[in-house]
Amino acid sequence: MALGHKLGMVALSGEKSLKTLVENRRAFTLENCELNLFETLQASQLVPLTFSDFVITSMLRGKKVMHLFDNPGFDYLPGETVLVPANVTMKIDFPEADLNNPTQCIALALDQNKIQQIVDRLNDTYPREGKQQYWNLHHNQYHFLNNLELAQTLNKLIQICSGSALGKDILADLTLQELIVHIIQTQNLEATEQTAYLHEDSPLAFVVNYIRANISEKIQVDELSEKACMSRASFYRAFKREFSISPLDFILKEKIKKAKHLLSETQSSVTDICYQLGFSDLNYFGRQFRKSEGISPSQYRNVTDSKS
Repeated sequence: MALGHKLGMVALSGEKSLKTLVENRRAFTLENCELNLFETLQASQLVPLTFSDFVITSMLRGKKVMHLFDNPGFDYLPGETVLVPANVTMKIDFPEADLNNPTQCIALALDQNKIQQIVDRLNDTYPREGKQQYWNLHHNQYHFLNNLELAQTLNKLIQICSGSALGKDILADLTLQELIVHIIQTQNLEATEQTAYLHEDSPLAFVVNYIRANISEKIQVDELSEKACMSRASFYRAFKREFSISPLDFILKEKIKKAKHLLSETQSSVTDICYQLGFSDLNYFGRQFRKSEGISPSQYRNVTDSKS
């Protein structure tokens, strides 16, 4: 039920400029990227779309159902981003699109050499903690919610690519570096859910394991930095660099995830769950849960109960 940060609205194409009602395209081509704006104004199914470059797509309005890599189709909504490798065909359903309810998304095609330059610079300048650990952009983690930094960077790129600023290629290149970093950090955070990550030879993987094993306790950053054998400042910087969120924000994220499990799988009261997870204030717990999920703990339980 958690929602990603939505991108800013982009004006729809005028009726006279539409070339088609299905995936009408406007393109803005720069030296190392091309911004495509797609709009669909009628219901359609399994519309194929392929790019010769790596593509970062993000929804602006409406709803799609995306089919990728022979996996089951998934709903694709504003506040979400999907990565598509070069020469991979996405097939898209538009179940709700019409003239009064168009879909609109961006597809940012990037030069692969430019991506590799950014990743290589990251590895040279900011090596990851742990043995044989390298920054990389992963194609298997291709669908995720936008965090604030990712949404802000995509908005900036849309403005640069579609605008007429002096030196827009230079501005776009700087922002592309920021975008790739945010995507890698987002993928690293998603990877903490996978067994392979938790077995990595990395002090941060050890800390993530420790947080999950002790999620009901009040965990302090000083305690985590000791577990990682780092100073508090070095640990904080390494954690924020790896995941784009602070250790305390990660702990809160894990507590909310555990609360969702307890709300849907047990009969424990909201109050009991609050204190069981180490919160000392029921109102604070409720505010943080609503901030994360968009609804209160009680509403979350009611929704999950109605689905079972």
